[in-house]
Amino acid sequence: MTHAETADWFRARHHRKPLLLLPNAWDGASARMFAAAGFEAIATTSGGLAWSLGYPDGEHAPWDEVLAATRRIVRAARVPVTADIEAGYADTPQELGRHIAEIIATGVVGVNLEDGLHDAPHIRDAADAQRRIDAARAAATREGVPIVINARSDLYLFNLRDEATRFSETVARGKAYIAAGADCVYPMGLRDPAVIARFVPEVGAPVNITGRAGMPDAATFERMGVARITIASAPTLVAMSAVKALAEQLKADGKFDNLAAGVRHPDAQALFAT
Repeated sequence: MTHAETADWFRARHHRKPLLLLPNAWDGASARMFAAAGFEAIATTSGGLAWSLGYPDGEHAPWDEVLAATRRIVRAARVPVTADIEAGYADTPQELGRHIAEIIATGVVGVNLEDGLHDAPHIRDAADAQRRIDAARAAATREGVPIVINARSDLYLFNLRDEATRFSETVARGKAYIAAGADCVYPMGLRDPAVIARFVPEVGAPVNITGRAGMPDAATFERMGVARITIASAPTLVAMSAVKALAEQLKADGKFDNLAAGVRHPDAQALFAT
């Protein structure tokens, strides 16, 4: 398929079962391993990608390095990739439009765009967020690649408003973002299954949630009508935890027992064989 056709496929995939379960890769190796495990598409993680480049999360990594890393992930994955680009590394809708064109050129078929702010008041004005989504959709149209825009709203992430207002405003923002050109709504930080079950029919569009330890499995959320699950920076943190334990043990006693690995050099080589 062409780039545009793959983006169309990815959009259609949000509207049919089974639920779209997307693991989040942070580099070429993790992308290839997820694809080799059988996932039909993958997402990137802004946190994991930034850490792998040596920067903190939160749009601190230089945009050109994010583009280069995303291009490597797309090349290594060999399956469709959607990119978490936070708020687009852009102060204005015009700049965001330019960045959307640049991220499309890496080969991705979707993006996350969030309405959260790193500083108080921690949430972008809803009308401003709509204009940014509209600019992103217009840029994608100009590029001829109908990427999937996953509109992330951060009211739950930052625990803003009281519960009733938080729910109603997240629903309202979701509907507004869909009207502006988004394809999927992502209430980041919403983890309560009972609230998720209420949210899905209220917003009336595909919904992405974050899978976390302790939550029900994907099949349970599929029965609620959730269209898509991502797992954010969790796999990066799992890998970092393993390396941290190895480093601490090696430094403490100089023993090499923890260097035994289930994946060996020939296995890794085979993953990247052309």
